[in-house]
Amino acid sequence: MFPVKKNDFQEGQVLIFSKPYHWTSFDLVRKIKIILQKQLNQKIKIGHAGTLDPLATGLIILCTGKATKQISGFQDLNKEYIATIELGKTTPSFDLETEFDNKHEFKHITKNLFESILKTFIGEIYQIPPAYSAKKHKGKRAYEFARRGIEIELKPALINIYELELLEFNLPIVILRILCSKGTYIRALARDIGKALDSGAYLKALERTRIGNYCINDAFTIDSFEKDLSNITIHYPE
Repeated sequence: MFPVKKNDFQEGQVLIFSKPYHWTSFDLVRKIKIILQKQLNQKIKIGHAGTLDPLATGLIILCTGKATKQISGFQDLNKEYIATIELGKTTPSFDLETEFDNKHEFKHITKNLFESILKTFIGEIYQIPPAYSAKKHKGKRAYEFARRGIEIELKPALINIYELELLEFNLPIVILRILCSKGTYIRALARDIGKALDSGAYLKALERTRIGNYCINDAFTIDSFEKDLSNITIHYPE
């Protein structure tokens, strides 16, 4: 875990956190801002360098003070995920945000077939973002249309899957390690893998484990961050 110095927050700190399940990225920003303002007794600017879905856990980079100017650079970094995918079922959101809408046959899927299909997703590919996403369409987020039952057409985006490793194959559950470029939707990848297997699939669980060289093993939890702060003494100017 990276050391934190209280008196550096206004000048700028880059902090890495493990986001809790069901929290939005903005929930985390608000919580850390409350903790810091309470400890420092002053307002402080904080921003995050890339969102993570509420149903996902894992790494988020927060920047404070003058370090918020670095946010765009962090957003461009590659990401690593551990994804748990269930074959044979689909949901409209491609994850557990929505109810199951269809069941599909999956018993024809062997490990060899699965690994051969995975290879076709490595490299530069075009991916259609999920309807339940923050992609903009006519000035609004795509999920605003989806939640009202309005179908829209989102343009495919060019992404890059650098590594795609099968960690566990236990039908109907598979677990993957994915190293990819910014802009990649792992929910959409699950959808496309299911289709390529003549079946269906949705994202059951997701953890972001790396952003560039920042690793989840070095990340703060909210509790550990607050504890670290309480153990540091700051001297205010008289």
